[in-house]
Amino acid sequence: MSYFPAFVNLTNKKTVVIGGGKIAGDKICHLLDFTKDITIISPKIDQRVKDFIDKNSLKYINREYNSGDINGFYIVIVAADDLELQKKVYQECQERKILCNSVDSVEYCDFIFPSYIKRGDLTIAFSTSGASPSLAKYLRRAIEKIIPKDIGNFIKELKKMRQKLPKGKERQKLLDSKAKEYIEKYFKKD
Repeated sequence: MSYFPAFVNLTNKKTVVIGGGKIAGDKICHLLDFTKDITIISPKIDQRVKDFIDKNSLKYINREYNSGDINGFYIVIVAADDLELQKKVYQECQERKILCNSVDSVEYCDFIFPSYIKRGDLTIAFSTSGASPSLAKYLRRAIEKIIPKDIGNFIKELKKMRQKLPKGKERQKLLDSKAKEYIEKYFKKD
């Protein structure tokens, strides 16, 4: 079964990362593109995770994970190599209806982290549903090269126009025309 693609608004939704090593750092780096409401639980953290904590005022709990630590969180990321811990946390999440991601253990995941491109409000995600993260990564890199560098600014302009113009068919036609013109400028048909 494939994963359902969804873009989730993380505003006012707390996230916890269990683990403090390289993989935890990778997950935190991605999460920081979308939220700063992140708590890290780990008895040890590497320098990169420490830098993320300091720079972004993230909450750090310096100890091993304890049962119940997930209470109050919307998303749980288990970024630890301990398979028993991954299973335990996942089962707790299931009981409490909390979304869980256990790195490299698809059987303990409600969702996976896609490879993605983020330029301002534009986010494009690539996933193979865990079959080949490397393929998703290389496809992302190929597509990233053809996306216009100023697309984030163009989206800001469209957003302002959308907010100023009254709803209706005229607004829809104007915004559609602007978007089409912009894309055709970069991707001309030969």
